[in-house]
Amino acid sequence: MVEQPVLSVKNLKTYFYLKERVIKAVDGISLDVYKGRITAIVGGSGSGKSVMSLSIFDLVEKPGKIVSGEIWLNGVNLRNLREGQFRKIRGRQISMIFQEPASSLNPVLKVKKHFSEVIRSHNIAVSSKEALCMFQDVLSRVGLKNTGQILESYPFELSGGMCQRVMVAMGLLANSQVLIADEPTSSLDLTTQAAILDELVRLKNEGLAIVLITHDLGVVAQMADDVYVLKDGKIVDSGTVYKVFESPKHDYTKALLASIF
Repeated sequence: MVEQPVLSVKNLKTYFYLKERVIKAVDGISLDVYKGRITAIVGGSGSGKSVMSLSIFDLVEKPGKIVSGEIWLNGVNLRNLREGQFRKIRGRQISMIFQEPASSLNPVLKVKKHFSEVIRSHNIAVSSKEALCMFQDVLSRVGLKNTGQILESYPFELSGGMCQRVMVAMGLLANSQVLIADEPTSSLDLTTQAAILDELVRLKNEGLAIVLITHDLGVVAQMADDVYVLKDGKIVDSGTVYKVFESPKHDYTKALLASIF
């Protein structure tokens, strides 16, 4: 029996309508994401990586608009759902680690409150003591110490790197079927990067489907199973990591690989 993808994007187009022109940020992207595999989305700045992830979550803000395409999650086309229906899936069946922690965390809510909101939105029935243990565990898994103090802190009291790790921990806490990680190790030191990447590999081995959005081909070579290369909103190369690295088809992919080898 052929395995079916957990997440399947078909001919997705997301355009930004400016006064002077239309920017085709995502222009006909199709990709499949499978359980127990890390699928890397690679490309330079402005290639459409982050807009694609926001489109999957239906979080594109004006003047951006999803023009067409299908987004299938476990056999359900998310594009056909009303916002109330989508809200029940977003963060439960599919979760995301956002690229900019400063804009993703509410500055007037303590870290503990952010985590509690994740628990509440997932209807996870745990006692306050059990929840606290869960919070401290995920913070430890992303390399943070003094977890009790961090939980009682506001985001503005933490460094940018610490906020980034808090965002990663929130994504792990969601315990969803698909995790989209948008540059999850940016602004982190090498030791912490390694800890977070190791945690993603562990989750993959437990069956989680992971979409890793990155510009770092070294990370892709180290941990990804499949890779899609984006340029100007289009996929120019795709396949297993071995296939793309050994036999790149597009000149853009060849240029990316030449920059690290």
